[in-house]
Amino acid sequence: MRIAISGPPGSGKTTICMLVANRMDHDFVLVGQIFRQMALERKVDLGAFGRLAEEDETIDGELDERMIALAKANENIVVEGRLSGPLLKLRKILVYAVFVTASERVRAERIARREGRNADDVLREMRSRERSEKKRYLAYYGIDPYDRSIYDLWIDSSNLPADKIAEMIVEHARKAEAENAHQIEKAD
Repeated sequence: MRIAISGPPGSGKTTICMLVANRMDHDFVLVGQIFRQMALERKVDLGAFGRLAEEDETIDGELDERMIALAKANENIVVEGRLSGPLLKLRKILVYAVFVTASERVRAERIARREGRNADDVLREMRSRERSEKKRYLAYYGIDPYDRSIYDLWIDSSNLPADKIAEMIVEHARKAEAENAHQIEKAD
């Protein structure tokens, strides 16, 4: 079963992705790692490559194509990325799409703790980045990443531990997979 976990920075999606993949004995792909690999291939530091991506939409296109190719090649995979679920669905690739979020304050504090920074500074940067990303995603793909209707499951991680969320995702995904198999049997 293919699962995509999307969400904003600081939501916990990377940790949750790895936990879900481990529980299901699936491979996992972190879109951020693909982005880092692309920067390495071009011999550009990550910050400069990020700025370049804001001006050159072909970078996002290449990143998306690499993620899609990896997901298409493996049905037993968990893919983590801000738009992984919606993009796979847009391409008609069977995927259970999950959105993990948390309050802005919780996300800013998580990032600040992880990076040893001030939470208020992180919050300002986070808001700016998310406005920019939403604008790009709408312009490039016609996708609003915060549109709940494009996800199979929406989870707020503000007050839940990652292992509990992973457990919920596995449970819901397996139930959806069983329901799909039952629908196919009925159609035959």
